[in-house]
Amino acid sequence: MNSEVRSVAIDDEGRSERGSAVVMLARRLVLAKLARIQHGDVTLIEPDGTTHRFGQCDDECKLPVTIHSDDPELFVDIAFGGTVGAGEAYMKGRWRCDDLVALIRLFIRNRDVLTDVDGGWSWLSRPLLAAFHHLRRNTRAGSLRNIAAHYDLGNDLYKLMLDETMAYSCGIFRTPDSTLYEASVEKFDAACRKLQLGPNDRVLEIGCGWGGFALHAVTRYGCHVTATTISRQQYDLARQRIDAAGVSDRVTLLLSDYRDLQGQFDKIVSIEMIEAVGANYLDTYTATCSRLLKPDGAMLLQAITLRDQLYRSALRSVDFIQRYIFPGSFIPSITAILQSFAAQTDMKAVHLEDIGPHYATTLRRWRQGFTGNLSQVRQLGYPDTFIRMWEFYLCYCEGGFLERQLGDVQILFAKPGCRLPVGA
Repeated sequence: MNSEVRSVAIDDEGRSERGSAVVMLARRLVLAKLARIQHGDVTLIEPDGTTHRFGQCDDECKLPVTIHSDDPELFVDIAFGGTVGAGEAYMKGRWRCDDLVALIRLFIRNRDVLTDVDGGWSWLSRPLLAAFHHLRRNTRAGSLRNIAAHYDLGNDLYKLMLDETMAYSCGIFRTPDSTLYEASVEKFDAACRKLQLGPNDRVLEIGCGWGGFALHAVTRYGCHVTATTISRQQYDLARQRIDAAGVSDRVTLLLSDYRDLQGQFDKIVSIEMIEAVGANYLDTYTATCSRLLKPDGAMLLQAITLRDQLYRSALRSVDFIQRYIFPGSFIPSITAILQSFAAQTDMKAVHLEDIGPHYATTLRRWRQGFTGNLSQVRQLGYPDTFIRMWEFYLCYCEGGFLERQLGDVQILFAKPGCRLPVGA
């Protein structure tokens, strides 16, 4: 018995030594990559108090950031998982940061370092991430699973974060003092104005969320809206809101995949739904929109976009958002959108407005709503791992919009017979 115990102890010690060796090797690798930071000022404090500084450490630094490592395994997470591994380590509580948005911005400015972090040993994790993303492709059944994974997290969670319109897309802040509610209303109204909505219009909304746009359009412009979602929780709450507003005679709410929609409409609106179709189904989406639109109709598309220069490489990788937040998603570039509409439809882009700078403010307001209600979030049953994941998601996106890696556009498309005046 003693020899067995001794044998186990020796094996544990051997594993411990091997584990320590991996941690030390990963530590050297990660620190060497961080040493290449040129823009910004990063202070990294290890669990034993060892402190490292990287980047420009002068008074002119615009992005000073302090990272506290609470677990040496952080280095292994980053070495083998790259930026996705860093996000996973944050979820596990292995590191903290005094300004997570600034850290995201700093790494975007040091893109060569970011690319290097996602190279090296982290290539070992790429086949697994790619396999996960492939399994999440947006077939009809896959779309149901993917949408449920995000939008069916619970309506009560979103109520804590969003304004009373329940808009989960970029708002338009006319003044710095505009409320999130006012920004959401302005976004809805900008879409309506660009489409010149009127009482005789039959409008299709693809991806209606919790019904905010449909309610705005029918109450302000008197049109009829057919609104569709494939999220059961969104559908149920949208149904309640439409009934409570007394406009069920002017809003037809469907629980239906966009590919299964029938009929033709005067106008189509799709607000930040295109990201959920997946790159492989972009042409299917644009062709479907064209099929559903009358020969003299118009469509208002609002879409999150990625810089054209980054689009092709992004298609070959899987980031934290695709892995943990929006499975099956993609971010199109403006060029990819326009090329798909040109190839698959007879529609022409007649107006484009980039409202991307407003998204950083929108995300910051959402984050304030979320973090300001953490006690209620916990009461709803969400664990700390989820809370840290959600915080990382919101900061990750806010940093991307502040650095203009991401944009958000409203594009007005017109059929050949459309003669709408252009403008808002």
